[in-house]
Amino acid sequence: MSTPISSYDFDTVVDRRGTWCVQWDGVADRFGVDGLLPFTISDMDFETAPEVLSALRARLDHGVFGYTTWQQDDFRSAIAHWYATRYGTTIDTDRLVYAPSVLSQLSQLLQMWTLKGDGVVVHTPTYDGFRKAVTGLGRELRGVPVGDAEALERELARADAKVLVLCSPHNPTGRVWTEAELEAMAESARRHGVAVISDEIHADFVHEGYRHVPWTRVGGEGRWAVISSASKSFNFPALTGSYGIVGDPADRAEFLRRMETAEGLASPAVLSLTAHIAAYRDGGPWLDAVRAYVAGNLELVAERLNTAFPELGWQPPQAGYLAWIDLRPLGVDDEALQRVLIEREKVAIMPGAVYGAEGFLRLNVGCPRSKVGAGVEALIRGVGAVR
Repeated sequence: MSTPISSYDFDTVVDRRGTWCVQWDGVADRFGVDGLLPFTISDMDFETAPEVLSALRARLDHGVFGYTTWQQDDFRSAIAHWYATRYGTTIDTDRLVYAPSVLSQLSQLLQMWTLKGDGVVVHTPTYDGFRKAVTGLGRELRGVPVGDAEALERELARADAKVLVLCSPHNPTGRVWTEAELEAMAESARRHGVAVISDEIHADFVHEGYRHVPWTRVGGEGRWAVISSASKSFNFPALTGSYGIVGDPADRAEFLRRMETAEGLASPAVLSLTAHIAAYRDGGPWLDAVRAYVAGNLELVAERLNTAFPELGWQPPQAGYLAWIDLRPLGVDDEALQRVLIEREKVAIMPGAVYGAEGFLRLNVGCPRSKVGAGVEALIRGVGAVR
């Protein structure tokens, strides 16, 4: 049984200004103006789980922060416990790896499995971190629309297609892939000799009525890796830290060699390990509660948007706290809307163009409901002003 939302306080506003926070203090870097109410980068405005805070305080009280190893049973068994209890999946902990972030893992795996000029397939719209990692390494980014199985098959069949980067669940749309869809992707990737990197950092935020299927269930004998972290679900990305599951033992050994030698990252951040262990062992009730609260935020967005603009018929995503909003039925000019939102409404909302999708917005609702209400009302006013 899930923990009632009332067991936790998600309504109280935590002032993040002046804490070197990208979402609040760094808003001018992307939007050109300070002081905007932000609904941008995908972290939440909530304190992390009390169990995580308690474990961090206890570790701080120890007072010694020397070199640390992640290859110990407390960390590995906590991950295994989470997969078993959340997803009914047994993982082989001998396949685990560790890195500072999922994007650092992505970069390392791309360097292992591709050469410059090789094709890397992604679903569109595309998380901008994927685009930067792929193109920054000199690989060719090849997009296929979410849900277009025929287009995906065509791209994977190209001779120089080497990797499919899968976002599961998908960012920014919130799409949750079915097991049948994942099995079809896995079979196609194996048939064409394409490796799969499955970013599952949003997996814990799948909403009621949907189910996340880890790639470990479908990957089989193909070349694949899962990259993930508790930092998204439990809101501690500033602690750094991620883990991966690499299918092939030789690939895992090569990944670890690169991280420990070429990258010089043999010792992880001890507070990240502490937070992961506490989250995966004891943080489930908090996560259930925050996910339910976010679902309420998404319903608020749907109710207010569809009341103001019935032609949108907007529905909450299947996963996540990012509302992906298609404004194309309203015929709104993207640049004009952004000007109004920034200059008049004083809000920062991510334009769809960041993810390769004109006419969309990505609104972060991982925050107190009062902030969500202010943001969606500002959006409604902004759209009304430019229609």
